[in-house]
Amino acid sequence: MRAPLKVWWQISIWVCTQSLLAAGLGISMLYSAWAQDVTVSEQTFGCILDWPKVRNTRFKHSDPEKLKEAMRILQDSVPDKEYPVGTILQLVPFEAMVKHPHEKFPKTNGWEFFALEVSEGGTKIRDRGDNVVNLSQGVTCLSRHQPAARFDFVCEKGHGCAPIPFDDQKIAELQHADLRCTKK
Repeated sequence: MRAPLKVWWQISIWVCTQSLLAAGLGISMLYSAWAQDVTVSEQTFGCILDWPKVRNTRFKHSDPEKLKEAMRILQDSVPDKEYPVGTILQLVPFEAMVKHPHEKFPKTNGWEFFALEVSEGGTKIRDRGDNVVNLSQGVTCLSRHQPAARFDFVCEKGHGCAPIPFDDQKIAELQHADLRCTKK
């Protein structure tokens, strides 16, 4: 009678230990994902011309190596590769997208969209999240970026997104007209 009880006791201890280890691992992974998140405020956004670019897209990242990685992903049009958390992309001064951990915005693979108001005094965030509506097109940013899911939701020619109402020349004009920039 003692032998089966001893075996049962050992199995119970083993199961409890494994459960605690699994729970600890899960909590650790969740904490790690949130710990690498980026904080975004109106001060995050400044003169778009101060950011490096690949073709028309402007980039910002606090880590120079991750900035290079993000720029390489777009430059080489790498499918099935996620941009580093903390990457900020802007095509025009009044819109942006910021990469967070996937868990924060699961519908967009971690991307948070921003509608911005810019003036000589700086930037005001008009709207943010994964349901932001693009006012010039009257649809959500997500609906425009969804076709580029294979490219981590980043639109560019050849990524499956519908064309935008701005050609390359107009994008350059909008970037150079950014009111936050001193005369450059």
